Amino acid sequence: MADTEEAPGEPQGRHVIYCGVCTLPPEYCEYGGTVKKCQDWLEKAHPTLYSQIWSPEALEAATASLSIEAQKRAAKDAQKKAAQAEKAEQKQADKIANSVITIKRVERNKRKYVTAVSGLEAFGLDLKKVAKEFGKKFATGSSVTKVPSGGEEIVVQGDVSDEIEEFLLEKYKDIPEDNIELVDDKKKKSTTAG
Repeated sequence: MADTEEAPGEPQGRHVIYCGVCTLPPEYCEYGGTVKKCQDWLEKAHPTLYSQIWSPEALEAATASLSIEAQKRAAKDAQKKAAQAEKAEQKQADKIANSVITIKRVERNKRKYVTAVSGLEAFGLDLKKVAKEFGKKFATGSSVTKVPSGGEEIVVQGDVSDEIEEFLLEKYKDIPEDNIELVDDKKKKSTTAG
């Protein structure tokens, strides 16, 4: 009959909340590098937990046991981390603004074409998933291939360069239209002098 009764010392499962930005528990977000975004997310998603961790009273209580010198160091470190996070965010925004998606139509045979799409990884897209979406959308073969320059590109069978541009702009709203470049690349036939 001991099976039906709960033992008083038996451990119970614990519900842990994870940050929607850095995927760490909110208590450890300060070590993740995206502190400001994490704080904004926590304030919207879990206001009570936010007030327990980030309210001025909670911060003061956490630093009250430190010496004055240690408090100054902690404040200086917090400012430094905030500046680094802001700089990293700015760098990421500049990278996205300067990156270009190249959609190339490459002639394979006389009337056969393949379309190569490169530069999607700069926008944080998973190339394999996007290649699969292209294959489904255009009912063609689509794969991720390595480029001799070191990156990766998606190769789609057929001439679907205009449709790919429309699809990218429609599906992924964070890609600006100005950052998409269409290129027509034909194989050069070797001419013999004779």
